Amino acid sequence: MRFARAGRAVLVGAAALAAIYGVAYAVAWTRTDNSGLARSIAWGEADVDDHTRFPSRAVPASGTAYVYEKAEGYPDGLPATIAVPGGKKLGELLAASETTAFLVIKDDRLVYEHYFNGSSHDAVQTSFSVAKSFASALLGAAIADGKIGSVDDPVTRYLPELLERDPRFADIAIRHLVTMSSGLHYEEYGLPWSDDALTYYDADLRGLALRKTRVEEPPGLRFHYNNYNPLLLGMILERATGQSVAAYLSEKIWKPVGAEADASWSIDSNEHGFEKMESGVNARAIDFAKLGSLYLHRGEFNGRRILPAEWIDNSTAPALPTGLAFSSGYGRWWWTHGAESLGAYYSARGNKGQFVFVFPSKGLVVTRHGRDYGGVDWSAVAEAVASGF
Repeated sequence: MRFARAGRAVLVGAAALAAIYGVAYAVAWTRTDNSGLARSIAWGEADVDDHTRFPSRAVPASGTAYVYEKAEGYPDGLPATIAVPGGKKLGELLAASETTAFLVIKDDRLVYEHYFNGSSHDAVQTSFSVAKSFASALLGAAIADGKIGSVDDPVTRYLPELLERDPRFADIAIRHLVTMSSGLHYEEYGLPWSDDALTYYDADLRGLALRKTRVEEPPGLRFHYNNYNPLLLGMILERATGQSVAAYLSEKIWKPVGAEADASWSIDSNEHGFEKMESGVNARAIDFAKLGSLYLHRGEFNGRRILPAEWIDNSTAPALPTGLAFSSGYGRWWWTHGAESLGAYYSARGNKGQFVFVFPSKGLVVTRHGRDYGGVDWSAVAEAVASGF
C-alpha cells in the first residue's frame, strides 16, 4: 500500500510539472517578439528555419547580377575521378545527409549546382556563423574606407562605455575580437541562460554585449570561440560607418559582387534592430558562393576591386604564432586548413553544416548548406572534390 501511495505521488508530481511546463511554454510563445528567454523556451535549439522566426533587415542587391558561366565537359557535373569518403557517389551522399544545396565553382565557371531535400535554386539558405566571415569582410572594407583606423584600435575607442565597468577593456583591440582571443568570459553550453543562448536569442544584443561581457584574462593568450566578439564588432561598425550592418553589407559587398537576389540579416528585435552578428545572413546559395569567389580572387571580383588583397591574405592565414596557446587553424573569422596535395585553403563555416570552402591552388570554391551535418565530415568531402580537378 505504501508503495502504491508513493507511486501515485510520483505520477501526480510528474503531471503537475508537465502542466507547469505546458503553461510556461504557452506563455513563452506569446513573448517571443521581445524576450530572449521566451525564445529559448519556445523555439528550443537553433535550427535553419530560425530566419523565418527572427525579424530581419534587408540587404538589397544591385539588380545587375554576376552570372557564373556554366562549365562544360564534366559528365554528371563533376570529374569522374572524384571519390568522396564512404564509397558513395557524391549525389547519393548529398541526398542522404540533410544537404539542401551543394555548389562547385572552378575558375569562375559553375561546374556543379544541385539542390536536395526540397530545396531549390531560389530557396533561402541561412548562414549561422558564416555570418562572421561576412563581418570580417566588412571590417576590411571599413578600414579601407578610413572609417576604422586598423585592427590594432582598442575597442574602447568606439565603445568607451565599456571602460566604466572595467578599465581592462582598454587592452582589447579589434584584432582580438576577430581572432577569438579577446580574453572575455564565455560559457558555451546550456539553455536558456548560457552565453551561447543569450547571444543567439536575446532581444537586445547591444545591451547584452555592453553589460554582460566580462574580462576573464588578458587578450591574445588563447583561442576561445566567443559570440560576444562579433556583437562588439557590430556596434563598432555601426558607430564608425553611421549605417546599419546590413546596409553596409549591401553597399560594400552584396551589390559589388553582383548578388543575384536581395538577402536579409536577422535582427534581435523590431524594437532594437541590431543584426545578429554571430549568425543570421540569409540568401540564395549561389550568392553565398560569391563570397568565396571574392576571397579566391583576393578581393577583386566582378570587374572591380572590392576589398584590399592584403586584408584577404591576413584574414585567411593563421592569426597568431603556434607557440601560443592558440588555434593555429583560425584567421580573422575564417578557418584555415592545409592538405598535402592541395596546399593551404580556408573556409567560412556555420552551425548545422553551412560551409564556403576556398581552394586557391585549384581556383575552386565549394559551398554546402544543409539542415544538419548529416554525420558527414564536410572538410573531407570538399578536399575530395578539390582533389578531383
